[in-house]
Amino acid sequence: MIPDNGPVYLDNHATTRVDPDVVESMLPWFTDNYGNAGSGTHAMGVEARDAVEAARQQVAQAVGATPREIIFTSGATESINLAMVGAVSRQLITQCIVPKTEHAAVLDVADQLERQGLSVCRLPVATKESKAPGALDLDNLDAMVCSGPTLVSIMFANNEIGFVHPISDIADIVHAHESLLHVDCAQAIGNCSLDVTALGADLASFSAHKCHGPKGVGALYVRRQQRNVRIDPQVFGGGQERGIRSGTLNVPGIVGMGRACELAGEKLDAATKQMAALRTKLWNLLLEYIPDIQLNGPPIESGLRLPNNLNIRVPGIDGATLLAELSRTGVAASSGSACSSEQPRPSHVLRALGLSEEEARQSIRFGVSRMTSSEEIEAAAERLKGAVESLGHV
Repeated sequence: MIPDNGPVYLDNHATTRVDPDVVESMLPWFTDNYGNAGSGTHAMGVEARDAVEAARQQVAQAVGATPREIIFTSGATESINLAMVGAVSRQLITQCIVPKTEHAAVLDVADQLERQGLSVCRLPVATKESKAPGALDLDNLDAMVCSGPTLVSIMFANNEIGFVHPISDIADIVHAHESLLHVDCAQAIGNCSLDVTALGADLASFSAHKCHGPKGVGALYVRRQQRNVRIDPQVFGGGQERGIRSGTLNVPGIVGMGRACELAGEKLDAATKQMAALRTKLWNLLLEYIPDIQLNGPPIESGLRLPNNLNIRVPGIDGATLLAELSRTGVAASSGSACSSEQPRPSHVLRALGLSEEEARQSIRFGVSRMTSSEEIEAAAERLKGAVESLGHV
């Protein structure tokens, strides 16, 4: 049972609770085993280095890579910057292609590259009237890549509407034109099966805190198999991570990321089924309580959506007002990307789907996790119903 106004956390696209097993794995590296992984002249440094390499193996196994293809960073945003800027400067890229629905961490990098003289193409996606809102027109992508050596950057799955892109098909198009594909996989680990080698990604970005790991640590996959991808470093100094990303390694965070990725792989099948069932239960309850509620993004049962994602709008009610009312009752949800919460503009993702500014502002996002309970879903639905009623919606 959840007490009245007890917390219900449904903002798991923004961040997830750290798994207690992950916390336990990290603790010794703050206290007893606190050596610098770059100090190879004594046992504590070697021990820290070995822990980093063990975590590298865990991350690699979770994403279908080899350990030498994994570079540790401070999170997905740094990984994205390193991948995109590093590839453009090293590979003589002449243009960059990004869907309009990408995360700001990608779109802002593309904007910066454009200011520096690179040609940037921002692709439209299928609108809300289509059977697959958020999908790319792959023929259009093919035509755009033709114009020169290109870096294509695309999410594995969208963080707002949950649309899962056909990465393998996209990789085939990109590689047919001898170009590079970067995949933002921040929402992928723990939410869907992931094998970057099989998918054909050249570069892929990850963040530990999206899969029950700690904040402030992430990884970049740089392909070395079949195609040896090279990028220029963006941080210089100590030559760590094979010179690609200098800086003292965050050993506790890296150990935590390794364990989080390992647990995500072990629990994937059960977790995805559980999350999909809870997400669908929430949607069905909301349909019962609020008959005119609208779904944003692909249909629930389409197979095109992350199993933990639900994005809805209630006609006539401002989303920010509804979120404030929900927060008062202890429910944590959001209107979209946590990275954009300080800039209260309507979601660029929903606007790209053809929603009006008013419709986009009416929308809120729920994200469940493998730690979400059925009781929490029931409580959230009841509280959303009450919030809608308190705001005068009939």
